[in-house]
Formats: sequence, C-alpha cells, structure tokens
Amino acid sequence: MSDLEDFSDYQADGRSEAATNESDGDGTAEAEGRGETEETEETEEFERVEVPDVGPDRGIGTLSASEGLVISEDERDTRLRAYVTVGNRRAVRIGTYLLARYPDGERLFARVTALEYAQEFRADDATEIHARRAMRSGGIDEQDYKFIATLEPVAVLYRQDGELKRRMPDRVPRPETVVRPATDAEEIKTGLKMPSEGVFLGHLAVGGETVRTAAEPPTIDYRLKDDYEAGDPLVFRHTLVAGGTGSGKTHGAKNVLRQYLAGERVYPIESGGRTVRPAVVQFDPQDEYAQMHDDNDDLDAETARRYEREGIAHGGHDDTVAFVPTVGDASYSASHHDAEQVAFTIPFSMVRDNKWLVAGSGLNDNQYGALSYLLDRFFGNYGDGGTYDEFTSFLDDPALREELHESGRVHEATYDAVKRRVYGFGDVFDQEAPAVTDLIHRFVRPGGLTVVPTYHISSSRAKETIVLAVSSLLIDQKLSNSPRYDRIKETPLVLGMDEAHNFLTDAESVQARRVIGKFTEAAKQGRKERLGLFLITQDPQDIADSIFKQVNTTIVLNLGDEDAIKSVNIPSTLESKVPYMEKGQMVVYSPDNSEPVEIIGLPHCLTRHGRD
Repeated sequence: MSDLEDFSDYQADGRSEAATNESDGDGTAEAEGRGETEETEETEEFERVEVPDVGPDRGIGTLSASEGLVISEDERDTRLRAYVTVGNRRAVRIGTYLLARYPDGERLFARVTALEYAQEFRADDATEIHARRAMRSGGIDEQDYKFIATLEPVAVLYRQDGELKRRMPDRVPRPETVVRPATDAEEIKTGLKMPSEGVFLGHLAVGGETVRTAAEPPTIDYRLKDDYEAGDPLVFRHTLVAGGTGSGKTHGAKNVLRQYLAGERVYPIESGGRTVRPAVVQFDPQDEYAQMHDDNDDLDAETARRYEREGIAHGGHDDTVAFVPTVGDASYSASHHDAEQVAFTIPFSMVRDNKWLVAGSGLNDNQYGALSYLLDRFFGNYGDGGTYDEFTSFLDDPALREELHESGRVHEATYDAVKRRVYGFGDVFDQEAPAVTDLIHRFVRPGGLTVVPTYHISSSRAKETIVLAVSSLLIDQKLSNSPRYDRIKETPLVLGMDEAHNFLTDAESVQARRVIGKFTEAAKQGRKERLGLFLITQDPQDIADSIFKQVNTTIVLNLGDEDAIKSVNIPSTLESKVPYMEKGQMVVYSPDNSEPVEIIGLPHCLTRHGRD
C-alpha cells in the first residue's frame, strides 16, 4: 500500500473511510485526532477576498492586454482576447458576435473564434488527487479560473450623416474596454455587410441557434441583394444549393424560389424601359416542385401573418404549370399536386442547332464531325420538318454509307459508330404531343412557375436529353442577338435544375464538353441577359469547375462527404460545421452580399411539400 493508502476509500472532505468509521456519533474521536493540526490549518488558510459590485455590469467582460492587443493587416499577427466574467460564461459560444467601443464612439464588431479556461493561480491539477477530489465534489469554483474568448475583428462601425457604416478593422481598442453582445439588428447587419432588403433566405444563427435581439421580430433576417443600386441582382449571378439527403435541401430551395415568384418582384429589361416579373423554369427529377401550386396545410394563420410582417412570400403559387414530357408509353401520375398539366415533346428539328443532343456519350471528335456532316446533309434534304424516324431511315441507306466511304468523307467504321450512338432516341423525339417550340408563350410566363418533371421516365438517357434540349433552347434564345422567340429574350428567367450534377458533370466526351461550354457561357452572360442559374445538388464536387466558378451565392446544408464539403469552397471556420448541421441549418457564402454566415431556414415549407 502507498503512503496515500487505498485511494478508493478517500472521502470528499479529505478523511479516509477508516478514520470516519472510528469516529463516534458526536465526533469525539475525530476531534481528539485533530488536536493542534486543526489550529494550524486555520491560521494558514488563505482568506478569500470578495470583490464588491459597484453598480451593474455593462457587458460580458473586458479586453485583456495580458498577452498583448494587436490588430494587424496580417491576420496571423492579430491578437484580440477578452476576459469573460463568471456570470456570462454560459452565454458565450464560438461564433458569438461582440462589440467593443472606442473612446470616440466608433465600435469594433468582432466574432468569437475560440474559448478557453486558464488557471487563475498556478497549480498542477493534472494529478490523481485533484481529479478524484473534483469527481467527488459538487463542481468547481469558476472564480478560480479565467475564461478567455479569442476574437476575430470583422469591421469597425461608425456613423456618417446619421447612417451606420462599416470599414475594415484599422485600429485597436484600449485594454479593459468593455465588450458586449451585439444585439441590435442594425449593428449586426452592418457589421456583417448584410442587406436590409432583398430575397429572404433564413434567419441569422450561431451554433444552430438563431441570433436574438430586443426588437420585434427578435430574429435577424438574411436576404440576398435584389436591386441594381449596388450591382446586378444576385439571382442573375447564380446560386448553388448543396445538401445531402434529409438536410432540407428541397424544402429550402422551394422557399427561396417562392420569393422570386412574389408579386412585387420585378426587373428592368432593355427593350422599352419596362419592368417584368421573372419566369421560373424548374427541372424536377423527383416530381416535387409542382406542389408549389398548393398551400401548405400545416402553415397556420398566426404563422402566416408573422411571415407577412417580415415580408416573406408564402402560400401556393397559382400560376404553376407542370409541363410533362411525353416519352414512349411512360405515364405521369399527379395525385400529389393540383397544378395544371401540359404534355409536350421534343421536335427533332431542335437537333439542327444542337447536334450533340443525339450524340450520346462516347463519341470522339472524329465521330462527332461525321455526325455533324450527316445531320447537315439530312436537314438540307428534309428541311426543319425532318423527323427522327426519317433520320434513322436516312442513315440506313447503304448507298449513302458506300458513297461517303469511297469519297473519303466518312470512313465506314466511323459511319457505323455514329449509327450505333444515334439509335435509341425513338421514344424521345416527335411523340404524340405538341412540340415545346409551339408552346413557348405558355412555357415562359412572367411571374409563372414552369415545372418539368422527369421522375416518370425510366431511361436516364431520355431524361438527360429532355432536360438538356429544353435548357439549351432557353439559353440559346437568351444569348442570341436575333432570337426566334422574343418571349424568352424579354423575360427575366430563373433556370432551376435539381440534381444538377447529373447534367453538368465535366467529362471527356464531345457531348459533355458542348453542354459545359453552353452553360458556362450562360453563366458568364447571365447578369447582362437577365438569366439566373439556380443549381441544386447533393454532389457539388461533380459539377464542372468552369460553371462552379461563376456561382456567386453558395448555400450549403448538411453534407457528410468530405470531398463534397471541400468542393463548395467555403471558409474553413464554417466548413468544419457542415457535417454537424441539423436539418434546415445552412451556411451562406456570398462574397458580394455579406460576410460568410450561418443561418437557419424556416421550419415550415411555404408551399405544399412531401407526399402522404
């Protein structure tokens, strides 16, 4: 046995269990055993000095200069630390926004990036005795420890002509400056460079909890710029929504799109000096967005009134139409929504301007050149009315194959490879339904939502062809200097694409390169042509980099895949939170709109959502 005897018998008051058992009921044995020792302990014990309160505290603590106070151009040299008083420690979290006032009234706006306990008195508490005593005691005395918050300076706030403004942190506060939580909506929005008006996304949050103020409503709304006062509206600078299964991705996307469909939202167009409501075209592989036609029955009247006070558009959007592609004998069932349904087909004539639509995957450059020649020759013979069936019959002509081989125009092996690739589209083109090109005025409607469901189509090749054919039609007309359809050209357009990774993946095939090139050009010219891409995906790492680079606003929900998290290119301080975010929690990275922030979306879907 050691000098400490059996530590398992140690009592919280410092006595061994044996000594306790030897004591009689009135403690006589214990008193006799103490003798002179008790008197010595009384004389040597440190007396605790109580610090009297002088009026109420004005914040949560003060800036500490014990290790220096530094604000530097090089953030690695910046040192900004605050001592947090005992009563305020439970309220401080990583990400909490704080303010420190300068003597002249300006304020430093900062956020907490680290929290630590430090010893008030030098002692080694990493010992068995300390640990066992702590395990058996009722808790520590907080006053025995320092609680230090490390701060990241975000901005300096100042008033100019009565308006609160911000600038980069360019001065250091004095030591012992009181720090207080930022609880004023104007201060927080200015500090984070958040616009006061625009498209509503959610409420500002820290660590999964909404930031509260003393105002009504107590939450702080996060919005995207939507006017031309400070550049182009961000809708035309493109948005990416990334989130895993069950993260609330579709719920959140519906709520954002519902704001773009609000009656008061209009954008100017070049011709005639008019303002026009945007049209939204949403490609829907899971058949969920046509439900935006209907109200959400779970949205009670009180909640609806609160949303109205906050300027949040809600309720089903009456002008919602499901344009259903007709593919072979596939049938579409729509018992889960009440939106109007319009059938359409893809006319083979659209291939004349986008030959890659029938290229399939795997054609090399030589084969694609042969396909282009064959299509040009076919449409030269048959005109724009030429059908897919006529084209396959055209290719079946052995005399044509022999002629092109002997002339050296198309080698017979190349000719056969092209034939194999273009077969298999018989269920896609020229079906028994109106051509989409004959429905443009209904398909693109100012203030209207057009949903193109593809869930009922079993062939992934057919789905891809339909989505790319329709989106290419819209993009081509938007970017054209001599458009065939003025309705498309003169209507602001939000082009939404769910599961975008299935269509915009960078690949080596000719078809993929053509698709990526088209969408990249659309993304580059979108702000000028009033065309916004709204891409939704659970695999952001699979979207072509040339398109990703054009996205200005990235909304990230929970993602479990490390490669996916890395690909969205958000600051590391927020990146680490992504795998732990609950449903509806989001990180918004939009450099032209605000500092990177965490927000929480609405708990309700603003329209119908989910199936019974």
